[in-house]
Amino acid sequence: MDRELYGREAVFQDSGLAARLTGLAPEGFARTAYEHGDDPPVTVFTGGRGMGKTVLLKQLRNAYKGATPLALLDCAHIEPPADHGPGWNPLTGALAELAGQLAPRGFASAPVEFPRLSLGLVAVASTSWSREDEERARHDLQRLGPVLASVDAAKGAGATWVTKVLSKLAANFAEATAPMAGLLAEATVETVLEEVFGRSQRRSESWYGNYRNAGGRGKIGLQYLANDFEQGGRRRQEAESFLVGALVEDLYRAYTGLLRAGARRGRPVLLLDNAHVPLGRRLIEPILRDRAAGRRDRVVVFATSRVREHEGMRRATRLRLPETARLAPCPRGTDITSGILAVELTPLSPAHAQSAFDRHDPAGRTPADLARGVHRLAGGRPLGVTLLSRAAGEAPAELRSSLTPGALLDLTVELREDTPPVPVAPTLLEELLPGEPHGRLAVLAAAHDETSARLLAHTRLPGESPDGDMALEVRDRLRAEGWPTSPEHFVADPLLRALLLHRLRFEDGETYATWRAVHETLHQHYDQESGLPHRLHHELALGRTGQAVTHLRVTFPRPDVEDWLGRLRFIASAPYPRTRDRTGGGERTGSRDRSGSRDRTVPDPRRAVALGQLPPDRLPAGLDSEATELHLRLRRLLHAVWLLTDPLALPDEEVTEKLAHELRQLSGRHLTGNRPLWDAATHWPTDIRAWRELSLPPSREDGV
Repeated sequence: MDRELYGREAVFQDSGLAARLTGLAPEGFARTAYEHGDDPPVTVFTGGRGMGKTVLLKQLRNAYKGATPLALLDCAHIEPPADHGPGWNPLTGALAELAGQLAPRGFASAPVEFPRLSLGLVAVASTSWSREDEERARHDLQRLGPVLASVDAAKGAGATWVTKVLSKLAANFAEATAPMAGLLAEATVETVLEEVFGRSQRRSESWYGNYRNAGGRGKIGLQYLANDFEQGGRRRQEAESFLVGALVEDLYRAYTGLLRAGARRGRPVLLLDNAHVPLGRRLIEPILRDRAAGRRDRVVVFATSRVREHEGMRRATRLRLPETARLAPCPRGTDITSGILAVELTPLSPAHAQSAFDRHDPAGRTPADLARGVHRLAGGRPLGVTLLSRAAGEAPAELRSSLTPGALLDLTVELREDTPPVPVAPTLLEELLPGEPHGRLAVLAAAHDETSARLLAHTRLPGESPDGDMALEVRDRLRAEGWPTSPEHFVADPLLRALLLHRLRFEDGETYATWRAVHETLHQHYDQESGLPHRLHHELALGRTGQAVTHLRVTFPRPDVEDWLGRLRFIASAPYPRTRDRTGGGERTGSRDRSGSRDRTVPDPRRAVALGQLPPDRLPAGLDSEATELHLRLRRLLHAVWLLTDPLALPDEEVTEKLAHELRQLSGRHLTGNRPLWDAATHWPTDIRAWRELSLPPSREDGV
């Protein structure tokens, strides 16, 4: 198994899900008992972008290629051929592509013939041909050569049959003044049967006698099929479903009959990526309907869906990936979608993240906590873990010991040996939000909710959304892509938000003008009373901490200490105004060292403040000694929380101990709220060491 496919053992182990459905173990292809007998479910792997759906299907292809007939199709990317006729649409193109991949002989599988599908495709290809456009008819027919070659490789790949079809069509055109789909389909099919099919294969035509109103007559069924396809609407849907059935029937026939009984092992496999798009449903639903009607086939379908709650899976049996390792029950109900087993791909574990780092940094020269920090930042999303671990392994040797998750975003990574390295953050962002306008999304990523997002859209992005409310447009698009929601962040996913804020911070070089403008806009939006925590949150993002410390000091004596702790946690969740970290460690202070050079790299300044090593430039006027001592203590505490909860930084044990010390000291001086502060001194360090969000109330163990 590919070493980069971490956390997917439930699918690929010898007795895993793939083996139990295909009847073949992925390595060595030993026979395995079928879990669902002759009624396997359609398995749909669900998960958002970056969860490894496409990688999983590609690994299934690699695991079973050559051992059984297999095809992989991306339903979202079916490229139309140039100057195609009306007989081509995404579904007919997809069926031809699938047949082309399924047909060849493998090292452990015999070739598959597709006579029924060939007849159906040539019948619908003939729709709307005209006497004046013979060249297009020739191109349409030649494109079907690979499918016909599965019936007879020599005849199907040649051009003789195409010429004879065109000659026969010319004779029909002489007798008709307008294109007639049924007539042309009959002439085309007759010629194909005579010129390409052998005597035994010609009997496959009779299968179309089952088509609506055909009365057992195959040629009539093919005529009706072509007519229905030309009509469009519901009739075309019926014709398309029958064509899908033709593909499945050909695969079934390849596994049955006197000559084939026992000659094949396992089952054929269809791999359909992005099956949530309309084409995916048009391919899968005919299979589900036939199975619900009692018809059986030998096809194993593995598909992916970015949309978990898709209408096409309304009655699916839902399991999480680890639950399918030994058994994957899928009871069939009356709804056809009950024949779907929806398997939710789960995030990678911290151990999987460490395995990825061990692969790319076998000598262990990166910080011990870096893999865990990347896991926290990526939320276990395989794409993020894999790309960032690769970036760490490719970092210059002198930088690896001081890398942080934020520093990894500033690096470049070599994805392919024949292409130059690419910047990590933009590359990862494009993978997670392909084709999206990242500039405007970066602006909205600083918002907390729809209201503040709408404010930013109106003030910072005027004219960017001619179709209406940009904030709602972006919100709906993120939801449609399966991204999570949160009451505190307009862009809730930590990795996506971090990448967009990275873009916001550095898109205009080191002037940071856009960053400042966005956070100043939000700072001014919130009022001095109810919106004060938000104002202070954005002050921290602008690098100004004095007002936040003052607010914490003034409100500290209030009786509601849990609310005070919540404000502290929220204010300190502000994104840190990083400078681009060219060395991979720490932040640049911009101050001169003794030699007079600038840009000397030092540890994160928040660490020095939290440990009391960097005093403030000035203190608020009028503070007595006790208030001054409280102010400095809260300054240290704020910077400690800011650093320790930053997903782009790494926890620091010394700072964690200092945070606990400051909270215990504050507990001793509060008149009524000493218990919540004492609990925070106990539980917040535990949360930090467990890589959890700081719990509220701090006595809770679930990190919420």
